[in-house]
This record gives sequence, structure tokens and C-alpha cells, in this order.
Amino acid sequence: MLLSIAAVLAGFLLLIWSADRFVIGASGIAVNFGVSPLIIGLTIVGFGTSAPEMIVSGVAAYEGTPNLAIGNALGSNITNIALVLGTTALVTPLLVNSKILKREYPIMFAIMLIVWALLADGELSRVDGTLLILGMFALMVFITLIGLREKRRAENAGNADPLEEEFSEEIPKNMSTAMASFWLIAGMLILLLSSRLLVWGAVNIAHEFHVSELVIGLTIVAIGTSLPELAASIASALKNEHDIAVGNIIGSNMFNLLGVLGIPGIISGAVLEPSVLERDYPVMIFLSVLLFLFAYGFKGKGRINRLEAGILLLCYIGYMFVIYQQSVPQVTTG
Repeated sequence: MLLSIAAVLAGFLLLIWSADRFVIGASGIAVNFGVSPLIIGLTIVGFGTSAPEMIVSGVAAYEGTPNLAIGNALGSNITNIALVLGTTALVTPLLVNSKILKREYPIMFAIMLIVWALLADGELSRVDGTLLILGMFALMVFITLIGLREKRRAENAGNADPLEEEFSEEIPKNMSTAMASFWLIAGMLILLLSSRLLVWGAVNIAHEFHVSELVIGLTIVAIGTSLPELAASIASALKNEHDIAVGNIIGSNMFNLLGVLGIPGIISGAVLEPSVLERDYPVMIFLSVLLFLFAYGFKGKGRINRLEAGILLLCYIGYMFVIYQQSVPQVTTG
């Protein structure tokens, strides 16, 4: 048991570190090839923050525990909104200014409804997985086109796009292509190894406590793989880069629904546990609506204040309590 716990902790630490190295390497290569900071931020950085969830999802499905991967995807989205944004806005209230971010809210919500419709039959099939992965690539192209259009509008108006300025400060400069390639490859290899270590430990813990892999994915794994988003959001908020703090969460959630759910669908497919559609997905939808109401700014600039942050955190605590209550009978009768 202690070995399994150690494996999970080591897996989390290595995941966070290797995901950061992967993003730095990929961003460094992109900069050297002349890609703009805006495009790097919208694609590589957004993709990189979901890299831990995606790799863990693939490893879990490959090793025969696809429900852990499903729990990781949904649990990460719930954790991102309620715990990560709640904690970040509690540290410092978040202002939402960028038009790009405001446009992304309804896109994220539309993706949630589409994915819900695909899962309504109680199964994540290979066809579903293929559609989700195709949707992920389509999303990356769409976001890139929007970013370029907004950049041109800002330049024509003689203004600087706030997102490009913020991304530019976050992207490594003066890194050689050789060094960037090293970090890209090393980051990916360590991501794979640490994901396998994490999944092995998490499955052992689930068996030890007689709970489902879904519950472990929704709780332990989701919290651990969301730590990069938590660190990035708090760091961005403290630098007054509020758009990045909120944008990381929105982008990550879209990638989770399309990529993290799509991978186990393609690899193995899965029959969903009933609680996915009865409990977890409705909670994710509810929190997404709550986030939209808090952050959109119907009468001006959007703002997530500390009271709203407290509400998000209370929602997360309540959700964890419900999961615990529903899992206790399995523990006591196992």
C-alpha cells in the first residue's frame, strides 16, 4: 500500500515537471521557426496543460482501466472550475477582459453538450473516440484562426492584443533548437513513464479500498493532474495576467472533453458506469454554467470575486462529499 501511494506521489511530481519541460521545448522550437507568441499560447501551451491528463488517459485505457481515464477527464474539468479557479480567485479576484476568452465560453459549453449526446447511450465507443479526436484538431485550427483574426484587428486599430502580450512573457526566448528538442523529447518520455507509474499506483489503491477506478479517476488522479493548471493560474493571476489564468482553464477543459475522453474511446472503448451520466456530467455542466454567469460580465468587464470563488470551492467540497458518501457502501461491503 505504501509503495502504491509513493508511486502516485512520484507520478504526480514527475508529470508536472515533465509537462512543463514538454511545453518549454515545444514552445522553444516554435519560436525558433518564427511562430507568433499568440499561436504558441493558444495551441502548444493549451495542449501542454492537458498533456498529463491525455497521457494518463492513454496509459489507463491501454492497461485495461478506461473508466479511470473517463473519471480523469470529467474530474479534471470539475476540479479545474471549482477548485483551481476557486482557489485562484480567492487569492486574487480575476478580471476577464479578452474578447477571445468571452467567445470561448459558449464554445466550451457547446462541446460539453455534444459530448453528452455522444455518451447518452452509456458507452464510449471507438466511433465516439474518433469523432472527439477529430474535434480536438478542428478546435485547435478554429482557435488559431480566431486568434489571428483578433491580432489583425488589434494591429489595424493600432492596439496590441492583450493575450499576445501575456503569452509573449510566458514563452522561453533565446533557447537553441537543439536544447528545445532535448526538452521536448525528454518531457514526452518522462510523461509516459510517470503516467504509467501513476496509473499503477492508483489502480492498486482502488483495489485496496474496494472503490471503482472511476472514483479514483474523479478524485486522486483528477486533482493530481490538475496541479499544473492550479500552479499556472495562480502564477498568472499574481502577475495580473488574468486572461491567461481563466483561458488556461477553458482551453484545458475543452481539450479534456475532446482529447482525454477521445483517447480511451479509440484505444479500447468503454461501458460507462451509471454515475457518469447521473452525477458527474450534470455537475460539470452546472459548474460550467456557474462559471459563465460569474465571469462573462453582462454589464461590463467580467470578474470572479472572492465570494464567487468561495461558492465554487463549496461546490467542490460538496461534490467530494457526495462521492465519498456513495463510495462508502462499496468499502464497507467489500
